[in-house]
Amino acid sequence: MARGFSFENWFPTVVLKLSLVVHALGLLALIPFPRAWPWILGTMVAVHLALLVICMIPKSGLFGPNITRLDLDPGDPRVGLSFDDGPDPAVTPEVLEILDRYGARASFFCIGERAEAHPELIRQIVSRGHRVENHTFRHFHRFAFLGPWSMGREIDRAQASLGRLAGEPPAYFRAPAGFHNPLLAGVLASRELRLVSWTRRAFDTFETNPDRIVERLTRNLAAGDVLLLHDGSACRGTDGRPVVLTALPRLLDVLDQRRLTSTFIPPPNGG
Repeated sequence: MARGFSFENWFPTVVLKLSLVVHALGLLALIPFPRAWPWILGTMVAVHLALLVICMIPKSGLFGPNITRLDLDPGDPRVGLSFDDGPDPAVTPEVLEILDRYGARASFFCIGERAEAHPELIRQIVSRGHRVENHTFRHFHRFAFLGPWSMGREIDRAQASLGRLAGEPPAYFRAPAGFHNPLLAGVLASRELRLVSWTRRAFDTFETNPDRIVERLTRNLAAGDVLLLHDGSACRGTDGRPVVLTALPRLLDVLDQRRLTSTFIPPPNGG
């Protein structure tokens, strides 16, 4: 449930507050120095461009809290495994079978409208010991350019659908492609959701070689890393199968060899 408006909710970060101060000072400076408008305008444009660049950095924490690794005790061997863009009737069941064989657990960041189209898959994800998290309702690629109310509607629709189908509301949110704007932190704070990105990603939405995917995910792999794959939009490998279905067992084999275990992202309450 979204809480009411507050300045801290909508403008929670130092970066955003500084940008507001720069804009305010620029407008005030026009009063005594009207001929300086090109310099003032240039400064404002530069600030906007800087904010845009930060929007395109999924792992950035400059716009607010952003989970990129699990907070583990020393010696804890867990790695956070996550899947985006599902559920998919052709891929998700096979991913679940693979995870079952290895005794692995994962977080599934699901798209709300896909969950409504395949509610039985959400129930399977939960019944097999995994967690369902929020990946917006329609997965707009322009999500990072939406205003707070439009972002809120996308998040709320997914939260309602996924919570109803999974039996409990998601605790975490991941933006489409990981791109997020300065106002997202306030939107999430008002809904008591936490932003998650990743430590390393598979790029399996365009990579067709499963060996490259596994190498990308396991190079310098350490306990606490959050790994991102896709069960909803992974491309097909040279054998014609979704590449994630070939890469995932190989990844889990490497985790076993390194005595690491895969888990979902633990809920904030420790449940």
